[in-house]
Amino acid sequence: MAITTKDLQHLFAMIAVDILAQRDHLCELDGAIGDGDHGIAMDAGCEAAARAVAALDATQTPPTAVFNTAAKAFLNAVGASSGPLYATAFMRAGAAVKDRPELSDDDFLRAFAAMAEGIQERGKAKPGEKTMVDAWRPAADAALDAWQPGASFHQCFDLAERAARRGCEATRDMTAAKGRASRLGERVIGHIDPGAASAAIVIASIAKFAQHRDG
Repeated sequence: MAITTKDLQHLFAMIAVDILAQRDHLCELDGAIGDGDHGIAMDAGCEAAARAVAALDATQTPPTAVFNTAAKAFLNAVGASSGPLYATAFMRAGAAVKDRPELSDDDFLRAFAAMAEGIQERGKAKPGEKTMVDAWRPAADAALDAWQPGASFHQCFDLAERAARRGCEATRDMTAAKGRASRLGERVIGHIDPGAASAAIVIASIAKFAQHRDG
């Protein structure tokens, strides 16, 4: 069963709802080591992306255009660092599924992996630097590793979600190499990175989407 533009519209709506539910928590996490506005930024970006995507004609819009529309809306709504990172992620996802009228499971997996790659390259970050990459990279790797031996679609994303949560939790014991938190040195130890926390929420939404689809 192919993933259609209508399905992607539903996915972006789910992500926006789940981020909104955790907005205040994300701001609390960010307040400890940053500006305290990460939840507000992610909520604004995800809401803008969901709204822009929902306005598209699902019968006339290919998946690539959905991702590109989400990228532009997110970037326009968010001035913080997460804006260009998620815009790049969605653009990369769109490029990965170019010319596809609908997405196969394999297409969607490749789009997911492209998002992680885009975030890592745009942020010039690697795992272990207390950023959202600490959730995105292991999640993409877990999904792709599971897909090769033939796990089901939703199993791949269940494993991705678990890997993202572990990666997020691991940031608690890291010092930061990027952004404002990097200036705080060892004072950031003991605090979860808010970008990794929001990434884990987005990835959990995708896992929920995959489960509903297989169910």
